[in-house]
This record gives sequence, structure tokens and C-alpha cells, in this order.
Amino acid sequence: LISDATSSAVPDAILFHAKGLVSDQVTSGPDRAPQRSLWKAAGLTDSQLRKPLIGIANSYNEIVPGHVELDRIAKAVRDGVLAAGGTPLEFNTIAVCDGIAMGHSGMCYSLPSRELIADSVETMARAHCLDGLVLIPSCDKTVPGMLMAAARLNLPTIVVSGGAMLSIDGRDLNSVFEGVGRFHKGNIDQNGLAKIENTSCPTCGSCSGMFTANSMNCLTEVLGLALPGNGTIPAVYSERIHLAKASGERIVSLVAEDIKAQDIINTASISNAIAVDMALGCSTNSVLHLCAIAFEAGMKINLAAINRVSEKTPNLCRLAPAGRYHIQDLHAAGGITAVMAELARAGMLDQQVLTVAGSLGDRLVGIGPVDGEVIRPVKNPYSRTGGLAVLFGNLAPQGAIVKRSAVLPDMMIFSGKARVFDSEEAAIQAIYAQQIEPGSVVVIRYEGPAGGPGMREMLGPTSALSGMGLDDSIALITDGRFSGATKGAAIGHVSPEATAGGLIAYVKDGDNIEFNIMDHTLNLMIDEAELSRRFSIGVQVPEKKLKGYLARYAKTVKSADTGAVL
Repeated sequence: LISDATSSAVPDAILFHAKGLVSDQVTSGPDRAPQRSLWKAAGLTDSQLRKPLIGIANSYNEIVPGHVELDRIAKAVRDGVLAAGGTPLEFNTIAVCDGIAMGHSGMCYSLPSRELIADSVETMARAHCLDGLVLIPSCDKTVPGMLMAAARLNLPTIVVSGGAMLSIDGRDLNSVFEGVGRFHKGNIDQNGLAKIENTSCPTCGSCSGMFTANSMNCLTEVLGLALPGNGTIPAVYSERIHLAKASGERIVSLVAEDIKAQDIINTASISNAIAVDMALGCSTNSVLHLCAIAFEAGMKINLAAINRVSEKTPNLCRLAPAGRYHIQDLHAAGGITAVMAELARAGMLDQQVLTVAGSLGDRLVGIGPVDGEVIRPVKNPYSRTGGLAVLFGNLAPQGAIVKRSAVLPDMMIFSGKARVFDSEEAAIQAIYAQQIEPGSVVVIRYEGPAGGPGMREMLGPTSALSGMGLDDSIALITDGRFSGATKGAAIGHVSPEATAGGLIAYVKDGDNIEFNIMDHTLNLMIDEAELSRRFSIGVQVPEKKLKGYLARYAKTVKSADTGAVL
């Protein structure tokens, strides 16, 4: 599943003293009087400078609903660090709300923001010689971005996320996107849409289903870098503050014990994360991010082997968008600990791995049977295979990802005529105009990591199709991504992407496309002679006049099967 690769990390010998704290480089000895003077200008005392310097990377802002409460989380973390004898030092990173950025050019910045987040945490930690890190993410790219930084830096690290928003009467953000589709179909009026809009996101927090943010928050527990409960305690519960204080205390112990991120993130813990991913039915984006985290730790995930894990790991949870339950229900049913215990009893997890709370085996001692509904037992799962599948074929020789658990049974095997669009905007305009016939395969291309750039999420088109009642008769394929809220036969991450010359660039309206999710195949049904003719003619790649960060990103980003790393 996972192989070693050349690590891009700076050798530890360059970064750390043989003895003592990393922060000794900026706090100890006569030669560091200038640095101590500057620390004191920031309000620190000699006593504080003799303690471990704990960086608190906080992605708080007043824009993103998953992040507006992170100032309270950071305060609780500070309390914990102080109580345990450390010196807390808070700094901030950016955070993008994928829901607000959805459906326009702002989504081009979402995935690229992951790299900025990782780079900013690295920069602050290395420039100031911090001894340990508490990472406070919440939403889609902050979680993997901070985890990438943790793997890259290899410092003692713990993650405490902001928590999920609540769902009331089963509604969530996806309800609003689908409501737009219902409105365009004429099934509800503006008043009906406004009612959905005003009731579907009732609290702060990351969106309430098993979407990308919560997928990654849950997998952070499995990777071992967060205390139990991090993935599922809702944002508005006081338990979340208790968790933050405990995390602040624990990071000081991790520094004292010299337990670093790469002692925890390794081939075994990543393999565990992939198995739990399948059991939970996580977002397709989890594969993208796990590949990137593995890359930072000097490893490479074999996408083909993910299918082998999926084939032997049952899908135990059907949270929204695949089912009616939400994160609060998973928490009430025992959370990620209960899911891992059930898999461990069946011999599907490595229990020897280290976590920030001791060995995984020790953590799972005494955990009883699952509730049987929100979390099904291994002997009676929602399905015998995992929630995700990687498809291969001439359309995706390097792989494509689908959330199998959110696909209707009748759409697992499908053949249809292509309707091809060179952008998300063109596709959604045709969908809203009801120009897509049942039995079609909507192809949206030039939306990959480099082509988008930024591999935009296609929640708008998929939700519109679902809201119009067409998710049982229309498939969607793209070299872009899908939101974790997406449901239906939505196949993304097609690699190589259109901009890189992938076959998806040569598909034409009316071409027949076939896929079999159970057999992991995705193919353009075209004879070799016609294919050669199209290759000889070539394609015209849409010109996008890029500036600034997106221009630099497009030049350096790799394909989706690598995790879209730089």
C-alpha cells in the first residue's frame, strides 16, 4: 500500500541540538541576548523563556463558519499549555471556506491554500525554533495543510480541531445546494428556498456531514495526532473546550518525551487511516490529502492498493451525504474510537501504532460493541466493501476516485453518451437549463490541479442534478474534485488531467463512456483508429491568463494521483 520515497525534509542534525530544547537556539547562552531581548519586547519573561516554547497555529478568522470559534479553542489550549508548564505562543494561518468559494473563481484558491497553510506553519516553527506545536484547524484545507506541516517539520505535535456544526432535522449544507436544483426545476419557490437556506447551517463549525473537513478531522484521530473525540465532538459542546485544554497539557508532555510527528505518522498509521476511511465512507478528497501527507513524511501511497484495502474493509457508517446521520450522531454512538475498536476486533487495524494518547491498542481496551445502526458491526455492514473506490482505464490510467458509498445501486455499472464541457460554469448552466438528458455522462474538464488551476470542487453541478432527481440517471466525470457533500455517480481526480494531455481532453459529445465501480474500470469506448486521428489533430487548451499565486501554483503542481503536491 505504501512505499518509502525520498524525503524532502531537512535532516534533523541541521535543525536540533544533540541535547536540550530546540528553542535553546534562540533562548540560551550569552550569544542569544539579542534574541532574548526581542522575546522580552513581546512580553515574555526569563522564566517563560526557560520553558518549552509551544507554537499554537490557529486558523481563526471571522469569515469561515468552521473557524469563527477557534479563538475560544486557542484560549483553552493556552490554558492547558500553561497548566503543564509550557510557554504558549500563538500565530495564525489562513483558511478558505469551500462552501463560500464554491461555484466561482474563488474555488481555484481552495486547494492551493493547503500548500500556503503548510508553508506558513513550517516558516513560523523553523524561524522561531519552536519546541512543539498545537495545530488548530477546522475546515477542508486547514486540516491536511497542517498535517502536511506536521509531517514535514517532525516536531512534537498535536491537533485539536474546531468541531462540526450541528444538524437539525437532518438538514445540512448539501440541503441548500440541492434546494437550488429543486428551485430551478420548479419544485419549490423562493420562499421555500429561503427556508432551507435559513435552517440548514444552524451553528458554527465544519459542515455537519461526512464531508471533507470532518473526514480529515476524523482521520487525524486515526493517524494518531489527536486525542480521542477530536473528529466528532460538535463545535458547540463544552467537551470541545475540555479537549483543547487536554491537548495543550499533552503537548508539553510530548516535548518532554521527545515524541515527534514522524514517530506517529508512518506506514502503519497511514494504512490504518485508509482502512477507517473505507469504513466511514469519507470524502474522495481524503485520498488526495493522505497522499500529500504521506509525501511530506517521505512515503508514497499506491492508489491501486487502496482498492485492495477497500475490498476487505466493510463500510460501517453511512453519514450524510450517503445516509441520514451526521457527525453528532457518530459522536453519540461512540465516535472514531468505536469504529476503530470494531475494525480492530476483526483484525483490520495495526494496534501497535503510537498515538499522542499512547498505543492504539491501549486506547481501544474495554471498548464495547457498536450501536448497530449509526455504526454497523463488521458482520452486518452497510456494504461488504469500503466507501471509496479507485477506477482505472483508458480515461484514467493513473486513477480516478469515486465515493462508492454515495452511489445508487443502479448506477454502479453505467454506460452513457458524453456531454462535454470545458468548465464548471458551462456545465452548471446547461444543467439548470435542463439541457442534460437522462442516460448522459457529463464530462467537465480543464479543472485539474494545473488546468483549473486548483482542482475546483463540483458540488454545484452534482447537487443540481440530485435536486432535480437526476442522480439516478446521469453520471459526472471530471479531472477536478468533488466536495465531500457530493453524492451520486460522481467520478473525480481523473489523472492525467486534460491540461497534461490526458484522454479526457479528447472526449467529444456523443462518445460512449462506460464505468464499472465494482470492477474499478472507467473507459472511453472508442476504436484505436479514431483515437489516433484525434491525437494527430490535437486539442486546444483553454487559455487562462493567470497572475500571482495561481500562476506559480499552476506551473509547479503535480497530478491528482500524487496528492497534487508541489
